[in-house]
Amino acid sequence: MSMGEKIQRDMVAAMKSKDNLRLDVLRGIKTALKLKEVERGRGASDDEALQVLQSLAKQRKDSIEQFSKGGRQDLVEREQAELAILESYLPAAPSAQEIRAVVQEVIVELEASSAKDLGKVMKLAMSRLSGKNVDGKVVNAEARAQLGA
Repeated sequence: MSMGEKIQRDMVAAMKSKDNLRLDVLRGIKTALKLKEVERGRGASDDEALQVLQSLAKQRKDSIEQFSKGGRQDLVEREQAELAILESYLPAAPSAQEIRAVVQEVIVELEASSAKDLGKVMKLAMSRLSGKNVDGKVVNAEARAQLGA
């Protein structure tokens, strides 16, 4: 079952159970996926759907940070609830050891030795971690640490 079909099925279930928060989040996901499909001129693949979900989750995390700074706890709680729903559709994030191993493997493979090589390391490491719910900031921090940057 594709991600779009799963979202549609879960929307129907949320409507039946009158779970308005879940329904709002699922409608937002469906809208973002439809926008991606229109942008591409074809149906969104599961990898593209994953990217959309990761983007939506990142937006929620940024909103939580901003609302926390602004002292709006009510909005922080809503964004956290939406983020939890979004994360239920994302694959499990790789462990710190897995990220460390991939970055180390890429550095050895590219024979990277300094901060100048960070871009190449990041590009290859992120491609190897694609399909997983990985935060680029975490990978970047690990690559910087291993390169001594």
